[in-house]
Amino acid sequence: MNRLTTSQGEFDLARFPENPRDPLRAWDAADEYLLRRLEGEEGTEPVSPAGTVAVVGDRWGALATVLAAHRPVVITDSYLGLRATRANLARNGAAPDSVRVLSVRDAFPERVDLLLVRVPKSLALLEDQLHRIAPAVHAGTVVIGTGMVKEIHTSTLKLFERIIGPTRTSLAVKKARLIFCTPDPSLPRTPSPWPYRYELPDDVGAVSGRTVTNHAGIFCAERLDIGTRFFLKHLPERTGPDRVVDLGCGNGVLGTSAVLANPDATVTFVDESYRAVASAEATFHDNTGPGAEASFLVGDGMADVPPESVDLVLSNPPFHSHQAVTDATARNMFHGARAALRQGGELWVVGNRHLGYHTQLRRIFGNCVTVAGDPKFVVLRAVKR
Repeated sequence: MNRLTTSQGEFDLARFPENPRDPLRAWDAADEYLLRRLEGEEGTEPVSPAGTVAVVGDRWGALATVLAAHRPVVITDSYLGLRATRANLARNGAAPDSVRVLSVRDAFPERVDLLLVRVPKSLALLEDQLHRIAPAVHAGTVVIGTGMVKEIHTSTLKLFERIIGPTRTSLAVKKARLIFCTPDPSLPRTPSPWPYRYELPDDVGAVSGRTVTNHAGIFCAERLDIGTRFFLKHLPERTGPDRVVDLGCGNGVLGTSAVLANPDATVTFVDESYRAVASAEATFHDNTGPGAEASFLVGDGMADVPPESVDLVLSNPPFHSHQAVTDATARNMFHGARAALRQGGELWVVGNRHLGYHTQLRRIFGNCVTVAGDPKFVVLRAVKR
């Protein structure tokens, strides 16, 4: 946990799940820059948050916690971000109903008077968010975006310009930048182009030639990523009533492949992204018959999967948390998988060679074998003894 000091007060903040050894903070210079601008500390008039305040993409609840007195609406795609927001509000004494937290699958507000946008890593996610929030924006809405310099590109500004209105940027401060956008009510309010669907190649096992659905913001939403493509060629060949988990499911192609190859299996798709789980649900139902069984879970890895209830876990773990490179997410996934697996159950993982997942798996499971590999990727198997 760390303390954020602002003109509005001091706030103890942490990511979720909270880990005292985690060196990453729950905010960065982009959040600080935005908060200073709202208070007029950057040599400009303060922004009075009158009316409905909407915060889109607040990563760990720092903005929501500082602005809780203004009763903002927070819109997030991240289950972990949602849990962090609620935990940070509680630890700083904010009333539980002071902030309305919505997932991206909920209905957006009908009117927004102050719109604050934390620029996401994914340009597609930003596009979808702006399209969905645009109908709530009016000529008097104050729109401010924030992000680190490496997150804000010409394409970022063009999206604001095309969907909301004329856009300019601030000077960079501590490698952070602000985006100021003036709403243009005359712009056409077109629907979001997402979700996007594409056909899989013909050399990826049971899902060859199938169509997958991808909501904005999921990893490699416009094409099959090369790691998953390699994994699909080396999935285990199993029969019988397996209980399978597609952990960090993305568009659900791994779990769908497992069921197509073994119709007696049931699969649980798990991801911390609401859009990812929606993608997996669409991919599964579009490619399986009425008898196929699956469940879809937005959550913190395997935390909500009963212990010793699973036969097989398939995973292509992320190694980024927003812009930060970290193995913490994969490590938590591996521990959760071991707890959920029955004796003899298997975890199959694909990862870049340089990530060294085999070392972690041997430490957690006591064993790990390389099933397949090429110069870039390895498929690993660990068995719960």
